[in-house]
Amino acid sequence: MKIILTHEVSGLGAAGDVVDVKDGYARNYLIPRKFAIRWTKGGEKDVEQIRRARKIHEIATIEQANEIKARLEAVKVRLAVRSGDAGRLFGSVTPADVASAIKAAGGPEVDKRRVELGSPIKTLGAHATSVRLHPEVAAQVTVEVVAA
Repeated sequence: MKIILTHEVSGLGAAGDVVDVKDGYARNYLIPRKFAIRWTKGGEKDVEQIRRARKIHEIATIEQANEIKARLEAVKVRLAVRSGDAGRLFGSVTPADVASAIKAAGGPEVDKRRVELGSPIKTLGAHATSVRLHPEVAAQVTVEVVAA
């Protein structure tokens, strides 16, 4: 099935790309989560609009991405969450939580869709996350999860 991506999907493409995927993946995952829309001849007009919006939000050059990477990796990110006695969290830490913690720590504003957690964060302690700034540049940020 031919679809138009409305958001960046890891391993598939960026917003505005027209890609061909299996029918079930498109119907059951991408379209319900608003990551993509069905490709139509009228949808081609939407592609140009999505690409213009993407250019506004994306980091233009690798040099600019490297500057932001240096700022991100210099920031000490602490995230206070509710937890039980054994150090297990009530729920888990989301990419949106990490993005807001980076901003609160004095770092640059990061889009929550660019934060990648290796596995769900459900315990206290230091956890490594990566932030995709550019297709070729990713910053490694250590998030220290502490009890609130």
